[in-house]
Amino acid sequence: MTQAPARALPLLPLLFFMAVFFGSGIYYSLQGTEFAFYQIKAPVVAMAAIVLACVLARQALGRSVERLLAGIGHPNIILMCLVFLLAGAFASVSESIGSVDATVQFGLRIIPSDWVLPALFLIAAFIATAMGTSMGTIAATAPIAAGFAQATGLPLPLAVGAVVGGAMFGDNLSMISDTTIASTRSQGVSLKDKFRVNIWVALPAALVTVMVLVMLGGGDHQVQAEPLQPWLVLPYLLVFALALSGLHVLAVLIIGIAVAGATGMVQGADYGLAQVNGAVYSGFESMFEIMLLSMLIGGLSQLMTDQGGTRWLIERIHGLTRWLKLPLQRAGEVGIALLVVVANVFVANNTVAIVLTGEMARDIAEDHGVDLRRSASVLDIFSCVVQGLIPYGAQVLLACSIAGLSPLALIGAIHYCWALAVAGVIAIVINRPRLVSLKQG
Repeated sequence: MTQAPARALPLLPLLFFMAVFFGSGIYYSLQGTEFAFYQIKAPVVAMAAIVLACVLARQALGRSVERLLAGIGHPNIILMCLVFLLAGAFASVSESIGSVDATVQFGLRIIPSDWVLPALFLIAAFIATAMGTSMGTIAATAPIAAGFAQATGLPLPLAVGAVVGGAMFGDNLSMISDTTIASTRSQGVSLKDKFRVNIWVALPAALVTVMVLVMLGGGDHQVQAEPLQPWLVLPYLLVFALALSGLHVLAVLIIGIAVAGATGMVQGADYGLAQVNGAVYSGFESMFEIMLLSMLIGGLSQLMTDQGGTRWLIERIHGLTRWLKLPLQRAGEVGIALLVVVANVFVANNTVAIVLTGEMARDIAEDHGVDLRRSASVLDIFSCVVQGLIPYGAQVLLACSIAGLSPLALIGAIHYCWALAVAGVIAIVINRPRLVSLKQG
């Protein structure tokens, strides 16, 4: 396919979507409406944006529809949708058999009540690092976080925000994460060296997050003890173990659904195959909106890229680095950070944002004397920050769907991503970590 010239106009449909989505959410929030961001349905606005993109396209309607379908059917989008469906089903079946309540009771017996928040963060971080996916981690742990919040009286956004933050920490550092693989391959560096740079930024942000969560989760959160049913914790323990084994997230969730359903049928005489089927389908239904929105945004992003919108954006940011009054290397790193931040805001997928900007980021790095290991780290760090904070991002939407939260209520409680943003900026400003020692390794 011939590459379209860089143009700003193709960005208009996505700007329209963002303006309506944000604008309506803020309006209804000011009105005091519950679930303000859900009053205007995002998939309907996304469809309107797609129509606008087709009108603005300089090609036949049939060609626009073809490219729209290519974006909707992209493997990353389809995988995301399958994760949504299976995550919803696993959460629904586990809840229907009492696994969430049982896991909460089990956790309350081994975790001090004022350490619930940091424990949720650390558990999610550990699982995501081993699993390589924030989505699978959120799917497995968000229901437990919601259960802990209900049992202890902690604010629900804090509990779920701790899980999302931990998931983003693990996804950012994992050796098998899509973002790690995309950033290292695009910059031509090893996974090990990128990790060694990244850890010096991500670990301080995580430590600050743990301290904040300890302070926010302090106090006396007493709950009434209930009989412990350890066998109901089995589905979650199995999912965690399979995740740590490196098994694909889809297989992990399918096995988790099967084991949860079997556990329910064994321990309850009135819980049979029909109940399992109903719970699975109920979980599917709960994820319909987020799945549809992901597909439509994927198609819209494809139209925007085909028409030169993404390229125009990247070129503008590339040009920005030429006049920044900063030392050459720092100007380059700021340019790379801005590049992936803006791309991530527009495509709402951190892996896709890195893929889109990787080649241009490498050009900026080479032009400005930025070590490619640092450029790979900057790409991954700032895409992680944005992905964990945009209210229409997959991770936030998944967590909100499971916990019944508004995205606006959640993003302020994802402390790790805010801390990582600050740590990333400081690392650029002070030019740390130094990479001389890494050249010996």
